Amino acid sequence: MSSLVLDASMALAWCFEDELDEQADFVLQKVAREGAAVPSLWFTEIANGLLFGKRRGRLGEADVERLATLFLNLALTVDDSQAERIFKAVLSVAQRFGLTAYDATYLELAMRTGLPLATKDDALAAAAEACGVVLVRPVG
Repeated sequence: MSSLVLDASMALAWCFEDELDEQADFVLQKVAREGAAVPSLWFTEIANGLLFGKRRGRLGEADVERLATLFLNLALTVDDSQAERIFKAVLSVAQRFGLTAYDATYLELAMRTGLPLATKDDALAAAAEACGVVLVRPVG
């Protein structure tokens, strides 16, 4: 079961102290308890974030291994969209809101499933709000 759509920008915030905030911590706890939905590209985006974190000296090898294990142990439901959906629905959402196809994939998944979206990306958050997708925010 999934409680939200988890964008890579939110998940990668868990990896860096200067990006970890109340919202990111709230989402991490929620995903740990209730799981999340992700598009299949999420794993590539996370791997890329870990790779660049290591290349830039923000993460060590042990950090990368620890974080990869954390991500692999999350209860994630992977949406393995067909090419037709990507070329129709995702491309349409990307064009409508001026998003990358990557970001539009998360928004389209949230729109299709009715799940709220957890993101740190301002443009993606604005597009989500514009089309009525609820954003995950800490309570209180």
